[in-house]
Amino acid sequence: MSQLKNFSKGFIKENPVFVLLLGMCPTLGVTSSAINGLGMGLATTFVLLMSNIVVSLVKKGIPDKVRIPAFIVIIATFVTVVELTMQAYLPSLFKSLGLFIPLIVVNCLVLGRAEAFASKNNVLSSMVDGLGMGLGFTFALVTLGGIREVLGSGKFFDLTIYPENYVTLVFVLSPGAFIVLGYLIAALNLIKKND
Repeated sequence: MSQLKNFSKGFIKENPVFVLLLGMCPTLGVTSSAINGLGMGLATTFVLLMSNIVVSLVKKGIPDKVRIPAFIVIIATFVTVVELTMQAYLPSLFKSLGLFIPLIVVNCLVLGRAEAFASKNNVLSSMVDGLGMGLGFTFALVTLGGIREVLGSGKFFDLTIYPENYVTLVFVLSPGAFIVLGYLIAALNLIKKND
């Protein structure tokens, strides 16, 4: 039951984007489409899951003075794996996400979970936490990207929903990310207030 609670908190109670406001750089930078949000979310989920597992396994062997640099090296290793895999097998997505893939190394969500959770808990709890937070992050990116894509291009996962004559281009541009994110956070806060 405790593991299920750890898993679900990333979606609802402690969603990294909508509640904790972590990882705003990729959230606002790559969510011009649902596929970009999905790709970035899954890449971050993999890094978060794997780094949480490794940090939880080696936490006792890392001296306090080099704890953060050691965590960054662990995270950077998995980011490199994601980057090279994406470059080899998903070149169009790799090109679309660009610089935001290497920036996963310094994403405060990944480093924060390694420091605050994985370094203090067992492997199973750290794995569940990483998966829950990562999938919650992915959910938020896909939601934001999907709304922006529908409003800004009339498509969803590149499937045409309505003609381009009726789109509002601002939603696929940078200001659209702030507008949609602001409304989503406001809506979620209103729902929580009414509960």
